[in-house]
Amino acid sequence: MTQPVMFPMPHPDVAAEQAHVDRAYGRLEEMRSGAAARLEEAFGERGGTFQALTERDIRVRDSLARLEQLQIGGEALVFGRIDRRGTGPGDGEVFHIGRLAVSGTDQEPLVVDWRAPVAEPFYRATGALPMGLSRRRHFLTEGRRVLDLEDEMFGVEGDDDDGVGLGLSGPQVLLSALQRSRTGRMRDIVATVQREQDEVIRGPLTGIVVVQGGPGTGKTAVALHRAAYLLYTHRFPLERQGVLVVGPNPTFLRYIEHVLPSLGEAGVERSTVSGLFGPLGRLAGDDPEVARLKGDPRMARFLARALADRQRPVRRTVEVPYGRSILRITPSGSEQIVASARRRAGTHNSRRRAVETLLWRQLLDQIERRPTLGPPPPASTPDALAATWDEGTDPLPERTELTPAELGAELRRAPQVSEALERMWPLLTPQAFLHDLLGAPALIDLAGRGLLSDRERALLRRPRSPSPAEVAWTDADVPLLDEAAALLGPSRRRPGTPPARSGGPGGVRTYGHVVVDEAQDLTPMQLRMLARRSLSGSMTVVGDIAQATGPWAPTSWGQVVEHLPARRGWRLAELSVNYRTPAEIMVLAGRILEQAAPGMRPPEPARSSGEEPRLVAVERPAGSSLPSAGVPAAVTDAVSAELGRLGTSGGTLGVLAASSLLRPVAEHLAAAGVVFGEAAAGALDAPVSLLSVADAKGLEFDVVVVVEPKRIVAESPQGLRALYVAVTRATQRLHVVHSEGLPEAMLTGSAESSA
Repeated sequence: MTQPVMFPMPHPDVAAEQAHVDRAYGRLEEMRSGAAARLEEAFGERGGTFQALTERDIRVRDSLARLEQLQIGGEALVFGRIDRRGTGPGDGEVFHIGRLAVSGTDQEPLVVDWRAPVAEPFYRATGALPMGLSRRRHFLTEGRRVLDLEDEMFGVEGDDDDGVGLGLSGPQVLLSALQRSRTGRMRDIVATVQREQDEVIRGPLTGIVVVQGGPGTGKTAVALHRAAYLLYTHRFPLERQGVLVVGPNPTFLRYIEHVLPSLGEAGVERSTVSGLFGPLGRLAGDDPEVARLKGDPRMARFLARALADRQRPVRRTVEVPYGRSILRITPSGSEQIVASARRRAGTHNSRRRAVETLLWRQLLDQIERRPTLGPPPPASTPDALAATWDEGTDPLPERTELTPAELGAELRRAPQVSEALERMWPLLTPQAFLHDLLGAPALIDLAGRGLLSDRERALLRRPRSPSPAEVAWTDADVPLLDEAAALLGPSRRRPGTPPARSGGPGGVRTYGHVVVDEAQDLTPMQLRMLARRSLSGSMTVVGDIAQATGPWAPTSWGQVVEHLPARRGWRLAELSVNYRTPAEIMVLAGRILEQAAPGMRPPEPARSSGEEPRLVAVERPAGSSLPSAGVPAAVTDAVSAELGRLGTSGGTLGVLAASSLLRPVAEHLAAAGVVFGEAAAGALDAPVSLLSVADAKGLEFDVVVVVEPKRIVAESPQGLRALYVAVTRATQRLHVVHSEGLPEAMLTGSAESSA
């Protein structure tokens, strides 16, 4: 573990480096002005040929994109420098490393983009493998100001080949960054990326990269930096194909929203898994047992069976008047049509046209075989091809050159025909299909027989709503709707509407690269959703098996990858250093992990805070029958004390509680005048965030107050793993407030105070 190291007197080269940084900023402003001038010039053009207008639109788009790339906000433009060893004294090259490439008026590089190949040694070089460097310099900055410099010399006698402590590069600058107060939004780590992180970031585009990282290892930041790196390195395909980042909840997506723009990449799409399907209104929650069943991979087969049950012949002959004749749609004839359509490729709805065409041909065959004069057809004529001939009437005049399409245009609006088609091969939306299925015990039993147990089939049943639009869909329903959408395909397409870009299954939008965070909490059916969004199987899958708190908790990454498109293989990368959580808190977290996931090791903490976790036992108020009655007041006291301690220097404070305690804690905080935010109401923008453990996934706070750990364990599908997540959100201090006692894993060697 590396202890914080204070900087001595400022480095003598600070003034020279500040001059270079100032020059780079000046040139950046000139580049922005040039892009803005080109944009204004393009906007000023009027009229012209179609080609001229098209070229103007291209210039506008390119100028806007360039301006977007040149916006780096308040983050430092330059954060490092590398000196490459030359063949003789004084002939080595020097490169300044920064967020984006900036060149002088004579095109000399003032700043090299951190993603460029020449910048790789800044992140990868070690004493044992210096990669041609003689020096690596890290800048300690505040906005545009260079506060100090930290040099690492290579090839110097006595140099530690393993680096400092845990092998960290630029440890003083790194630890200074780690000790900064949090702001409620994730910062990029481009200035302090470490070697094991950079190996993930610069990995190849093809295949699946799984990043296993415990709390505070920077796995989310690594995944986002990898997306930025891939867009830089493979700009042509990925700008066209798109990059998707999937997070566990909307709060998390807001938390990370500034990272990629600060790295010059603003065009990446972000979504939760449920958000990929489309708007469904506010999603309800399912019973944990039902949610687990709906996430089971058997549900894919269950839905396929249920759809096949909707592809069926008519039960009895349907008579269709046609002139003075009657055409027949018979059970045997419709069975032939359904069997033929099933053998064809394509989604269910796309094959409806084939069903119609086969029906028109069958009915046209009846017309063509009907005699124009003479006695009625013999009784041996198959009923599928027979037309009724009414004795005593003249046959219809013979029609020539009638096509199936023309016949269909005449018959499709007949009620008997449309009803027969809906019986044989209905056009369905995912919502209507799932609404019909789960509201009909007979359909559930038919599709689930031999696949699901009696109890499982009963769990899926729910009362029918008046219409699919009125169903209260749940998070667990969304993967089923998406699976249904892939099977069904679009029910209709408005004229002139193109198919979804890249043509995924069922017309879903696909992407050239998909980043998935907290992947250990996804069910197999949710993973199938993500697999459908991957155009070529290029994915970055991030998470921690030890922090799996969902209804499906895998014991290995192989159990996750088996549901993803791993046709080009997959590789596992592990991050071993915890940059977030101080050692004092990790001692407590390690005890929890030992019982929550035996055999799994927590990451090694990079620093100490000097402050032990504070465990606060609360006595039940006199006359109260509720075990946790005094807890909200104790939480408010802890929050108020910590807000006073954070003071004007800022910082973030998170209160993490079991879902059943969120409301009473919120009411007490509000009564005490504490300004706080909740998951659905901008938690990250308030001084205090009140969240469930599920909503706190992936977030971090300077101070964390964990409320009733036993209740958190009891209400989570994975018990102690949820508590492990909760206690590892803190970067500085941890409070645990309880009245119901502590889980056994937290008792060993702990010291409690009373409130």
